[in-house]
Amino acid sequence: MANKGAVSRRVFTKGLALAPLGLAAASSALGQATIATPEKKTPKSDAEYNHHGPVLDPEPFAEPITFARRPLQPRLQPFALDAVELAPGPLMDARGWNRGYLLRVENDHLLHNFRVTAGLPSNAKPLGGWEDPKCELRGHFVGHTMSALGLLYGATRERAVKAKADGLVAGIAACQAKLNDNGYVSAFPTELFDRLDKRQRVWAPFYTMHKIMAGLLDVHMLAENAQALDVLVKLAGWVDGWTAAKSEEHMQEILNTEYGGMNEVLYNLAAVTGDDRWARTGDRFTKKIFFTPLAERRDALKGQHMNTHVPQVIGGARRYELTQDYRFGDLSRFFFETVSQSRTYATGGSSNNEHWLTLPDHLATEMQVSSHHQECCCAYNMMKLTRHLYGWSGDARYMDYYERNLLNHRLGTIEPETGHTTYFLSLAPGAWKTTCTEDETFWCCTGTGVEEYAKLNDTIYFHDDEALYVNLYFASRVHWKERGVRVRQTTRFPETDRTVLTVEETPATAWTMRLRIPGWTTQANRISLNGKPLEVAGTPGSYLTLTRAWKAGDKVELTMPMHLTAEPLREDPTRQAFLYGPIVLAGQFPKAGLEEYLDHNQGPELAEAPQVEVPQLTAKGAQLNDWIKPLAGETLTFQTTGQAQNVTLKPLNQSWQRFAVYWKMV
Repeated sequence: MANKGAVSRRVFTKGLALAPLGLAAASSALGQATIATPEKKTPKSDAEYNHHGPVLDPEPFAEPITFARRPLQPRLQPFALDAVELAPGPLMDARGWNRGYLLRVENDHLLHNFRVTAGLPSNAKPLGGWEDPKCELRGHFVGHTMSALGLLYGATRERAVKAKADGLVAGIAACQAKLNDNGYVSAFPTELFDRLDKRQRVWAPFYTMHKIMAGLLDVHMLAENAQALDVLVKLAGWVDGWTAAKSEEHMQEILNTEYGGMNEVLYNLAAVTGDDRWARTGDRFTKKIFFTPLAERRDALKGQHMNTHVPQVIGGARRYELTQDYRFGDLSRFFFETVSQSRTYATGGSSNNEHWLTLPDHLATEMQVSSHHQECCCAYNMMKLTRHLYGWSGDARYMDYYERNLLNHRLGTIEPETGHTTYFLSLAPGAWKTTCTEDETFWCCTGTGVEEYAKLNDTIYFHDDEALYVNLYFASRVHWKERGVRVRQTTRFPETDRTVLTVEETPATAWTMRLRIPGWTTQANRISLNGKPLEVAGTPGSYLTLTRAWKAGDKVELTMPMHLTAEPLREDPTRQAFLYGPIVLAGQFPKAGLEEYLDHNQGPELAEAPQVEVPQLTAKGAQLNDWIKPLAGETLTFQTTGQAQNVTLKPLNQSWQRFAVYWKMV
C-alpha cells in the first residue's frame, strides 16, 4: 500500500516487505510506458483574484464535520429479501453452492480465535490462511459469515441458517462478557489497536472490526437476533471511546490504515437505533485526503488501493442518505462515474494487484503489470455502491453496470458444487480461475463471496409508490405486499433473449410495471401483452412503462435481441474484448498440465504454468458476425473463422479451463 502504515493484503500474507510485489513491481512496469501527466500549476494568490473578489470556495472538508440528521427519501426502494423468491436458474444454483459451503464451516472452528483471545477454552482445530491464529486479520471471515447467514435467512427463512447465526452471536457474546473490557470483543487482543495508535506496522484491525460489527448488525436486522444488537452496541461504545480520545489530526493519520466500512456500519447503527452518537462516531472515519478530491470531481485515484477505498465511499453514500449533505452525495456519484467510465474492464471489474496504477483511461498499460486483475471484493463493493446510487435516481444505466458485473464477474467466480470462490479474475491471455480451499485460505474475497451469493435476489426488482421496476431478468417471483401485487418471471436468460412476466395477484386499481430495456439490446426489442404485440419499443438504456388495471393471469413478454459487439480498450483500440449482449466471451484453451497447487493461489501465476499460445485475430468482414459464428448445437458458444488459428468463444462466467478475454487485433 502506498500510505504509511497500510499493508497490501497479498504482500502481508506472504510475509513480504510492503512494496516489492505490488507498487514496486507496478512502478517498474509502468516506467516503460509513456503516460501523460497533468501539468502542475502554481495556485494563484488571493491578490490575483481581487478583481473578482475573495475566494469563496474552501475545500469541501476544511471545517470539522457536524452530523445533522435530515434523511433523504430515495426515489426507489428495494424489496425485502423474503419478498423475492428465486426459481431454478443460475442465481439459485450459485446460492445453493454458497449455502453448502457456509454450513460446512463449523462454528467452533470459526469461534476458536475469539475464545482464545478471551481466555475461554477451545478444543477446535484452528482454521488456516487469514483465519490462522497468527494472522492479524483473524476474525474477519466470522463477520462475513454472520452477514451471509443473515442475508440467507432473510431470503429463505431456513431454520438451520438462523441456528448457525444465533450460535455465532452467542459465542461472541460470551467472549465479550469474559473480556469485560468496555465492550471490546475480537479474535485478536487490543494490542493491535495500540500499534495502530502508535502508527506502527499492523494489518488493519479496524478492517476486521468492521466485518464483525456489520455481521452482528445483519444478524440482528435480518435474522431477528436481539442479542446481536446488544453485543454490537457495546462494541460500538468501545470504538466511540477509542476514537474520541484522538485528536482529529491523529485520527486522520490512523485512517491511512485500511479500515473497511467502519463509517458505513456506524451510520447504519445510528439509523437502526435512532441514536446519533453512532453517526458522530462514524464521522471520525471520514478520510478527508481521499474524500476531498472526489467532492471536487478530481480523479486522484492513481496509486490507491481499490478495496481500501470503495467501502469508504459506500459509507459516504450512507451518510448522504441520513443527512442530505451534498458533499457526500457528490463524491459518491463522481467516484462511481470515474471508476466505471475510465477504470473498468469489459467485465465490469477494475484494478490490478488490488490498486489503480495509472491515470484514468490507461487500462492497456495497467493490465500488463501483472496477471492479478479485478479483485473480487472490489466488484462486490462497487455493486453495493451502485444500489445506493440507483435508489437515488432510478437511472437504468446503473443497472446496466450492475448486470455486467453480476453476469460476468460474480456469477463467473464461484466454483460449481463446491461454492469455493476466487480472489482475482484475471484477464491475462491464458489465465485460469484460482479458488479458495475449504479451510486453509479465508481471503477477503472469500468473505465478500459468501455475502454476495447469499443475496442474489436483492436487486431483481425495486419499487416506488406506484410502479414495480423489473431490473434483471432471472427466474423469480416478487410479492409487493403493500400493493397486493404478485408477479412471476419465467426465463432462461441469458441463454435466451426472452422473458415472460405473469401477474399472479393484483388489486383492482391500476398500477405500473416498468421494464428495463438494457443498453446492450437494439431498437428491435419487442413487447407483447397476452400474446398480442404492442406497437411500442423500448429505448435501450431506459425503462418501458406499462400502466393498466391488471388482471390475474396477464402475461407480458419481452424480447431483447442480443448481438455481437467489440469493446476496445480506449488507450489501445487494437486490444478488444467480444460480447454477446451483456455476456463477455472468452477464448477456450486446455488446462492440461497445470499443477494442482496453481489452482489455489490468489491469482494465476502464469510464469509457473505451461505456456498457452493465444493467437492474434484479424477481422474478416465489416461485421463481427461475418467471421464469429454461432457453434452449432451449443448455447452462447461461437467459433472464429478464417484465422490462422481459430478459437472457440464461450461465456467467461462458464470458463473453468484456461481462457483469453482481450485479443490483439491485427
